[in-house]
Amino acid sequence: MAHAYSEDQLVEQPAVELFRDLDWSTVSAMEEVFGPGGSLGRESPGEVVLVTRLRAALEKLNPALPPEAISNAIDELTRDRSAMSIEAANREVYGLLKEGIPVSVPDRERGGQKIERLRVMDWEHPANNDFLLVSQFSVTGTLYTCRPDLVGFVNGLPMVVIELKKPGVPARQAFDENLTHYMQQIPALFWTNALLIASNGTSSRVGSITADWGRFFEWKRVEREDEPRRVSLETMLRGVCDKGRLLDLIENFTLFSEHKAGLAKIIGQNHQFLGVNNAIASMLMARKAGHGRGGVFWQTQGSGGGSDRTNRDDNHDEH
Repeated sequence: MAHAYSEDQLVEQPAVELFRDLDWSTVSAMEEVFGPGGSLGRESPGEVVLVTRLRAALEKLNPALPPEAISNAIDELTRDRSAMSIEAANREVYGLLKEGIPVSVPDRERGGQKIERLRVMDWEHPANNDFLLVSQFSVTGTLYTCRPDLVGFVNGLPMVVIELKKPGVPARQAFDENLTHYMQQIPALFWTNALLIASNGTSSRVGSITADWGRFFEWKRVEREDEPRRVSLETMLRGVCDKGRLLDLIENFTLFSEHKAGLAKIIGQNHQFLGVNNAIASMLMARKAGHGRGGVFWQTQGSGGGSDRTNRDDNHDEH
């Protein structure tokens, strides 16, 4: 077992180092201490949201809102959604993340109460958010305690779950044996989830909570569509877990679609993400240069051809 564990470390530890390189804070929960002064501030392994970090983030992003509004927002984000399907719960929380949470605050001008929207994320300025990678994060469900290899938290909310296998073991096993098991046994961890990643170091795939393995996809390029193709874990993490790219992928390249088979969560693929963003950058550069040719940049090779930034739903395949 010690030998196998050391081989797993060949994948997990470089991944942790890469997150540090991407300016995430990192911590191991292998020996987590629970309680208010504990490692992560969790009272028990049944909690999946890091409430202390969430509260600090919400206070920072909403300095004008009173403490009770912050507390009400936390209650709404963390409330029990176990009566819902995992995908319905995820869609509900996604709406709160993207649109903000309606909270009641005193109306000092007119008296009484008024509704304001509390921000959960600073989409425009990624560095204003709190990014924490936790390795070996144990979560206790109804029947089992599960320990995903890596969980990425944004503002205290678990948004990225990464399962790793040692080199030589198919990455698919991380999906078949681990990720699907976690979603069944500890669904609360996935109510706020944005991405699932399975990797053995050399082969990596990313997908949504509703995707089967056939709809998980590789992320081979980080910045441009003409880069050499690489399927390594490093390319995957730089491509989707860079702070700005992760928030862009969540905010602008994620949608939910109703199908006969149920609710599907769809994430934009690598070529779509790069194609649309590079088209926007080209358009903005052309405008700045006074060429006035903005419209021609939208039909980019392999991007699906969205008409504008706010209409990116056309740029998704079902994954």
